[in-house]
Amino acid sequence: MTMQAEYLLFPTALGRCALAWRLDGTGTPRVTGFQLPESTEAQTEGRIARAAGAMHGEAPPASIQALVAQVQRHLSGEPQDFQQVPLDLDGVAGFARQVYAVAQAIPAGETLTYGEVAAQLGQPGAARAVGQALGRNPIALIIPCHRVLAAGGKPGGFSAHGGASTKEKLLAIEGAVRGGGQLELGV
Repeated sequence: MTMQAEYLLFPTALGRCALAWRLDGTGTPRVTGFQLPESTEAQTEGRIARAAGAMHGEAPPASIQALVAQVQRHLSGEPQDFQQVPLDLDGVAGFARQVYAVAQAIPAGETLTYGEVAAQLGQPGAARAVGQALGRNPIALIIPCHRVLAAGGKPGGFSAHGGASTKEKLLAIEGAVRGGGQLELGV
């Protein structure tokens, strides 16, 4: 039995973010969505509610509260590892799941290009498909699509509010490096 997803809004150094989760069959909360700040809190809330098919949660489970604190630390400049966060990727196609797995393995402060992700998947010509999959990432930050760049270390696209500028902020927070040196970011 699939439970209704719930979400909560919470403050971070970048603004109010939102996190959605659903309890699996064992009662374990699995993250179904993450929303970086939009222009207004109402827009952030509306987007997470629609994207995750969620309702506002009243009392998040302890593991969700711990994840919120972890996200707050991360966005305050204390990089965190989100690889062990239980995710609910129901409805996500196989190729996108493979892309997300590669993205999740990129440590904070490091990056890959779309082409490098495609090559790791054994599909060196699929850089554009990698970008498209990352553009549909429902759990941005937790699945760190911001760590995947265009060729030449350029930021490339980013589907969150603020686009490439937000991507650059996230990379700067993490102290991202590429090829042994500091990335040249426009922040």
